[in-house]
Amino acid sequence: MTQGSPGIGEDRMHQNNRQNHREEPSIGELFADLTREMTTLVRQEIALATTEMGQKASGVGHDLGFLALGGAIAYAGLLAILAAVILVLGQVIPWWLSALIVGLAVAGVGYFLVRQSLAALSEIDLTPRYTMETLKEDVAWAKEQTK
Repeated sequence: MTQGSPGIGEDRMHQNNRQNHREEPSIGELFADLTREMTTLVRQEIALATTEMGQKASGVGHDLGFLALGGAIAYAGLLAILAAVILVLGQVIPWWLSALIVGLAVAGVGYFLVRQSLAALSEIDLTPRYTMETLKEDVAWAKEQTK
């Protein structure tokens, strides 16, 4: 054997040290892994929250669109009916009085409907509950990893 080259026993010892080193990562490597995993987890949580909020917003938008369309069609029909009611009442009482009575009645019904719609819309929960729960679990997991 030459003096500059390691012997077979020394070569095996270096391989064993490298294998042991691979089996037990250093603290720096562990923190690097934890940082990578936390970054991935945060990105996944953000994607989940975005998806969840998008689904809720889509549902609300869809319902509001049908509400507006239905309201416009009903409004056209209501105007025709109101005109007919004013004409019928105008045969019995003065025109201005029949228009005033019908107008007040319609305003009262409209006020009631607006109040009902606002109450229903205020009950819609747009909070991404599932995302919040998983974030709590992620925080607990991260605390466990750093112990």
